[in-house]
Amino acid sequence: MSWAEWADAVEIEPSIYASDFSRLGAQLELLHAAGAKIFHFDVGDGHFVPEITIGPVVVAAISPLTRGWGARLDCHLMVSEPEKHFEAIAQAGGDSVTFHVEVSHEPARAIAHARSLGLGVGVALNPETPVEDAVAAADGADLVLCMSIHPGYSGQAFMPDALDRIARLREALPAAVRLQVDGGINAETARAARNAGADLLVAGSAIFWSDDPGAAHARLVDLVTEPARA
Repeated sequence: MSWAEWADAVEIEPSIYASDFSRLGAQLELLHAAGAKIFHFDVGDGHFVPEITIGPVVVAAISPLTRGWGARLDCHLMVSEPEKHFEAIAQAGGDSVTFHVEVSHEPARAIAHARSLGLGVGVALNPETPVEDAVAAADGADLVLCMSIHPGYSGQAFMPDALDRIARLREALPAAVRLQVDGGINAETARAARNAGADLLVAGSAIFWSDDPGAAHARLVDLVTEPARA
């Protein structure tokens, strides 16, 4: 299967890094019951980003659940040598990997490597990285991830400049390439990111730090799918 089969025209992806890890399986099940089909999984190495986050061992723990529900794990590698981790992610049950253009000298090779392992693949760019760098690197990728915060930890505020970058990416990328945005997505920013051209919206604290994560997810879905107001 591929992103074309996994994702609807627009998706809200809960970001697992913001979850309560003491109740991770139960929270994912609740969100799947509320309609979540794709879960975002952030891997940080303490080098490319300051934080050391979660890795393939957690993918292996939850992938039997997500696969059983027909859901997918979208793994964002915030690491300095992303290709070294593709095989471990694939073996653990991840479905897609996204690597950063800032640390990829040969993005075409990285994309081909991911494909050879049966993974979907995306290219990410940080807020200071020129949009053109990601567009040039994305040939053959499923998605481009536009960071709307500095990657590394949950709860940061959405950078308003990201809206222009999202719009420029959407204009420059082929229609078949999905456009993902990650960082500060909540009830105040989700619709603006969608209107700018994003169709995969990653939300962490807005969902998992809510008293009712399922309802929070459903509300974000409603915001990005209801008709635009004049």
